Amino acid sequence: MEATILTFEMMVVLGLLAFTVFLFVSEIIRIDLAAILVMVILGGLSTLPGLESLSNRAELFSGFSSNAVISIIAVMIIGAGLDKTGLMSKVATLILKRGGTTEARIIPIVSGTVGVISSFMQNVGAAALFLPVISRISARTEIPMSRLAMPMGFCAILGGTITMVGSSPLILLNDLLTSANRTLPADQQMQPFGLFSVTPIGLMLVLTGVLYFVLLGRWVLPSQRGRGADAGAARSMQNYVENTYGLRADMFEVRVPEGSLLIGQKLADIMVAHHLYILGTSYRGHKVIAPMADTEIEAPARLAVLGLRRVLHDEFSEPYGLEILPELDVFADDFAATESGVAEVVIPPGSSVIGQSPMELRLRQTHGLSILCIHRGEETMSHVETEDHVATHIGVVPLQAGDTLVVHVQWERLTRLKSDQDFVVVTSDFPQEELRPHKVNWALGFFLMTLCLILFTDLLLSLALLAGAVGMILLRVLSIDEAYEAVSWSTVFLLASLIPVGMAVQNTGTAAWIAEQILSLLDGWPLWSLQAGLAVLATIFTLVMSNVGATVLLVPLAISIAISAGGDPAVFALTVAISTSNSFLIPTHQVNALIMGPAGYRVVDFLRSGGIMTVLFLIVSMVGLTLFI
Repeated sequence: MEATILTFEMMVVLGLLAFTVFLFVSEIIRIDLAAILVMVILGGLSTLPGLESLSNRAELFSGFSSNAVISIIAVMIIGAGLDKTGLMSKVATLILKRGGTTEARIIPIVSGTVGVISSFMQNVGAAALFLPVISRISARTEIPMSRLAMPMGFCAILGGTITMVGSSPLILLNDLLTSANRTLPADQQMQPFGLFSVTPIGLMLVLTGVLYFVLLGRWVLPSQRGRGADAGAARSMQNYVENTYGLRADMFEVRVPEGSLLIGQKLADIMVAHHLYILGTSYRGHKVIAPMADTEIEAPARLAVLGLRRVLHDEFSEPYGLEILPELDVFADDFAATESGVAEVVIPPGSSVIGQSPMELRLRQTHGLSILCIHRGEETMSHVETEDHVATHIGVVPLQAGDTLVVHVQWERLTRLKSDQDFVVVTSDFPQEELRPHKVNWALGFFLMTLCLILFTDLLLSLALLAGAVGMILLRVLSIDEAYEAVSWSTVFLLASLIPVGMAVQNTGTAAWIAEQILSLLDGWPLWSLQAGLAVLATIFTLVMSNVGATVLLVPLAISIAISAGGDPAVFALTVAISTSNSFLIPTHQVNALIMGPAGYRVVDFLRSGGIMTVLFLIVSMVGLTLFI
């Protein structure tokens, strides 16, 4: 094989790569801005004499129309459409019911599920699908997003090695083997790999990823809270009520059994007698949030109660024979911070509700407002005493102009209340989104259609994903403006700007020169070390160029090395295809770029967590290839 000579163009590309890595690691400027800057520098250098082949100026911005970038835009929209129907919230609720609220139980369930899903669909699609799920889990459990996103993202990448259709390099591998067979003698012909040929290795890798984060997560994962859509709105109701109005309270779910003395009593009477708030009832599968104050309690039932634990236990549960559940169950979804919470509503001058009481206005029924207290002047009233010193429910107090109602409300109802001129909604830090549960069938239909197009047709991946995204928009699962908002444009610019850099590495021969230098160092080494060297080389290449580009470049080289060293060329080729998924060190992989913004990660977080994962991947994949291939 003729040796590749290091040219001036290659040296420029190597310098540009070093500069890119420096910007990423130092974070002098934002990582997406750094990628754009590098792309601009590359374009400028290609106009200089002798550097014309660095980049074709007509294709400098081709990354923005690449299959990978269009695919990631489409999966973000599809994920947002599924989330808009409330489906992702239900998935989060199911995971919390099965896995509890601790990292050690949530991480294996989420990461394992994503790993299996990504074995049959693109890993970035699986990660984008579960990003809203972990965002809602984070809001409900107060586990920082940064503790959940990386395990999920890494296992999505690892899951792509479970089947031969889980990642682009593995899909491409059999075609490369067929092409290579045309130049090989009959006794060296390579057989194509079956769909599940790599499954044992992929399962080992996913299990390694799960165990890594379960056992070492507390040390390798950052603890900062991400800046996802729900992070700002997920403030604690308990802290807000206590700090602002001095009302100490916790949310509980209570089971009312048959025969309880509570049966037949009205909610208003119970709330006044025990200074607590009943915000929800569930009887025989019929759940009511913000029930009417004159509702009579039936059994067997569940009640969502806001009050002091001591009062609830001593004065409420024991006398009435009730059971306080350790955590919210039936009402877990309804009273999650992403769905409901405490808000402030002011009565403006001229409002038609002035002079009427909340019970007369039936605020619970008409607007879903459960009043916790009324702040008037310097006084905060949570209950009122009559002239006979009898406690009366706050709902009978006539409202005055300027009153601030501290209420518990579903965010969807509060959003609608903003258009009512009789009230001024003061609270602004809440998820102001309109869920469309009636569109869930359309959303699921287009999602399944997209999966079928990907798995059973030869349609371009980006086109198949865009078909599902456009279908959701046309059927108004989400609007076109909401689709634009769902796209993380920093991720798009990061990936699109790095694509021409990867092309420059490949087109100028820099990649081939690097490969030759490394492999020349391994000349004469044992067969296993050559295979390990190829795995390390593929790992390095996939950090600076596309995994498909690295596969196309290195597979022919791996086959040649295996034949000359007396190894199995198919195994060496598979080593390259699997190792191109070992992309955890920096956020250049599509999945890493996707989770970086919502989880608030920095490059140093990937270097710390991804460095160990990279080594584990190399060890486990080499062991798996030795045992099963």
